[in-house]
Amino acid sequence: MDSLITAAARALATGDPLGALKRVALRDDPPALALRGIAMAQLGDFARAKTLLRNAGRAFGPREAMARARCVVAEAEIALVSRDLSWPEKALDTARATLEKHRDWVNAAHARNLKVRRLLLVGRLDEAERALAEIDPDPLPPAARAAYELVVAGIAIRRLRTKAARAALARAEQAAHEADIPALAAEVASASLVLDSPAARLIARGGSRPLLLEEVETLLASKALVVDACRHVVRGGSAAVSLATRPVLFALARALGEAWPGDVPRGALVARAFRAKHADESHRARLRVEIGRLRAELGTVAEVRATKRGFALVPRTGEVVVLAPPLEGQHAAVLALLSDGEAWSSSALAIALGSSPRTVQRALEALVAAGKVQSFGRGRARRWITPPVPAFPTILLLPGALPGD
Repeated sequence: MDSLITAAARALATGDPLGALKRVALRDDPPALALRGIAMAQLGDFARAKTLLRNAGRAFGPREAMARARCVVAEAEIALVSRDLSWPEKALDTARATLEKHRDWVNAAHARNLKVRRLLLVGRLDEAERALAEIDPDPLPPAARAAYELVVAGIAIRRLRTKAARAALARAEQAAHEADIPALAAEVASASLVLDSPAARLIARGGSRPLLLEEVETLLASKALVVDACRHVVRGGSAAVSLATRPVLFALARALGEAWPGDVPRGALVARAFRAKHADESHRARLRVEIGRLRAELGTVAEVRATKRGFALVPRTGEVVVLAPPLEGQHAAVLALLSDGEAWSSSALAIALGSSPRTVQRALEALVAAGKVQSFGRGRARRWITPPVPAFPTILLLPGALPGD
């Protein structure tokens, strides 16, 4: 490798893409194309970066399998950052295997870390943890170690293990400081803000207040009966009853939880669960059926008692509280993903949310009409963005199971 290529690679490793381009901008040999692609990615021109890396990968000869694999890994990282979740995972796995075969352990670990980040983004936490366990962070250079610790923190945050998350973020901060890359340090600082921003709202006894993620963890570990509107689960002690596929039952449970220790009139329950303005005999009959189903579902954690005017929720132990997202609405989950500041494709949003592309497209159209999101590009290159919403982290709205789900 000649001196200019070496110098450009060192500049990229320290987060200096302009310094790298000064050395290789006018060269078209495969190593220079690859380095130019990485530099353009660091500068945010992902389309140009992908083209350069693909050209570099094709230009490397058959004996340069390791160089081609590194191009694939770089392209995978660009796909992840640009939220192209349809990028083929098998290509990344093949590249990682090639790098391990050639004993390029650092880039192989980076490839595995990218896979974990994608799994984390789409809420496949169990798979992410298994894949992360195969990475040994000790021999990694500081920049790679910081990226590893950011993933550790991300999983811990999704699992509501705030102490573990803070410890991982502290290690990431130290590694970023050692790497001396400002962009990496900024990424760690941004990730740390999640722990110090409201993650949910507590609704109890007619009042509402914001909760930090650490407070949410404490609440879920308490003896209180928690009607969790973030994940549509009713939690009581170590028991958790999921009503994610029973929206009517959860609407009833939430209405009863918000009114605790009082009761809710039958007419109000009909309006809340069935969205009917006036309750007729058919509505009242249906309400009796749904209340019976709710009693059966919540039997291990609470009772649903009839009162003179309606129904009341009676917990087995403790008080009743409702845990709600900081922002609610019909398309709150889409806004939660877009609030990370990245540009998403509609297909990537559908993958992350586990919804159909058409459902996501309708949500985006409604949000555009409301002035909450905007798009750029056309066709498959179209991307959706929204300015970050203050005090609106995405953690509790994104997919992924908590302990007991």
